[in-house]
Amino acid sequence: MNYTSPWTNPEIEGFRDAVRRFVEAEIVPHQEKWRKQQHVDRDLWRKAGQLGMLLADIPEEYGGSGGSFAHECVVFEELAYAGDVSFGLHVHAIVANYLLHQGTEEQKRKYLPKLASGEMIAAIAMSEPGAGSDLKNIRTTAVRDGDGYLLNGSKIFISNGYLADLILVVAKTEPEAGAKGISLMLLETGNCGGFRVGRILEKIGQKGQDTCELYFDNARVAPDGVLGGVEGKGFAQLMNELPYERTIIGVSGVASIERALRLTIEYTRERKAFGQALIDMQNTRFVLAEAKTEATIARTFIDRCVVDMLEGRMDTVLASMAKYWISDLQCKVIDNCLQLFGGYGYMLEYPIAQMYADARVQRIYGGANEIMKEIIARSL
Repeated sequence: MNYTSPWTNPEIEGFRDAVRRFVEAEIVPHQEKWRKQQHVDRDLWRKAGQLGMLLADIPEEYGGSGGSFAHECVVFEELAYAGDVSFGLHVHAIVANYLLHQGTEEQKRKYLPKLASGEMIAAIAMSEPGAGSDLKNIRTTAVRDGDGYLLNGSKIFISNGYLADLILVVAKTEPEAGAKGISLMLLETGNCGGFRVGRILEKIGQKGQDTCELYFDNARVAPDGVLGGVEGKGFAQLMNELPYERTIIGVSGVASIERALRLTIEYTRERKAFGQALIDMQNTRFVLAEAKTEATIARTFIDRCVVDMLEGRMDTVLASMAKYWISDLQCKVIDNCLQLFGGYGYMLEYPIAQMYADARVQRIYGGANEIMKEIIARSL
């Protein structure tokens, strides 16, 4: 099938070529090293910033590349096609969009150019040991102290936590006010007394991604450290921006499905059993036919979502559908593909095994899939 995504054009494909060359030269050769050290090298961020990869959909006036969400999708797709899950660009882009859509003009001009260049690396701290998808039950607090705030509490499962220079922290500025008491705090980690990065967490997959525990013990946040400049807006800001994150997860998921299918077709053409190529056996052909059909459905669905994002009509329900269904499908297709590799599929030297380990968390982060179904159900 000769299919072209409706959101692309020659200019975007030219950008894709540049991103693909960068990924092949600066990311693919270092993946094993990053998995062992549990984080990417900091200089990768500056190199990506020079190419214009970091804030592809942020306006030029704030230091971004001036592209659209389509340019951002190209970056996420190319990382997935290369099998990279170490470079925490997704979280970085999410924080940049929080700043662009929810920040004050001063906050945009202060932080976005540094995020675009790679001078600063961003993280967002939502989950806590006792609160994951249920953000209303977070315990981290931000209390006024003089002309700033003191942040107290802890966060867990924070991507980019080890390297982050700027952390968007979900905290309660008015603990008794429920959702209306939540604010998003901008914490600069450099020379921040009371802030501490815990261990890099040992995960099943995505081992090159620096996922950490964070601790705040009277960590000081600047007077202008409330995103948007007004306390109590955090929950609404989260609800407004989460569709962006969930669509990104869908984009990466579809690209991973497409990669798994391609790798498996190549392998089954080469691998022989009982005197014939695996792909000539009926079971193999039926498994791949099913995967090809599901990949095609997923591609057309996520393309619809990307177009909706570009045209400003993406909503929480559709984003939740994309996040849950595609991440479930990603795990299913990769599992079925791995089976066709036989024992080799269980060996980490084969990319399909690494993809199997890396995919599982897609159904958890960005809001667990059970929560996505609840959001969808409420719209019925």
